[in-house]
Amino acid sequence: MATWIAFPILSGLLILQTAILSRVPLLQGTTDLVLLALIAWSLQKRVQTAWQWGIIGGLLVGFVSAVPFLAYPTGYLAVVGLSLLLRKRIWQVPILAMFIATFLGTILVHLIAIVSLRLNGSVLPMFISTNQITLPSLLLNMLLAVPFFVLFGDLAGLLYPEELEI
Repeated sequence: MATWIAFPILSGLLILQTAILSRVPLLQGTTDLVLLALIAWSLQKRVQTAWQWGIIGGLLVGFVSAVPFLAYPTGYLAVVGLSLLLRKRIWQVPILAMFIATFLGTILVHLIAIVSLRLNGSVLPMFISTNQITLPSLLLNMLLAVPFFVLFGDLAGLLYPEELEI
């Protein structure tokens, strides 16, 4: 059930991200709603389908992006792995893990995208790409980190209800 619900949720976030939020950039950076959803979902302690969500999200974004196809699945799966590692290490303060994973994940996904574009022949100056795209995107993602963590915490509570101990 939790894997199947990933399709409409991640598709809806991707549509919102590409149709509306891409038209309202900060400098040239935009927010990555799918990345935030994957991080927030992976950090929920009861969630067992984080890898499946990472694959689905990576494939969806890979299909609609102009970046080489495997860049986003690779980046998103790396971010899911990082989030799961942080969930085990920083289990006392999960909102801190959300901020750390959002910070590192945004940088990692953008780095993979820039490197894959450069390998395909695009000339992207690293300094300008970082200042005009990555840093504004990082700021926007950090602003939306807490609302996403709360929303996906509620969703995880619905899909994985806690069992009462008697």
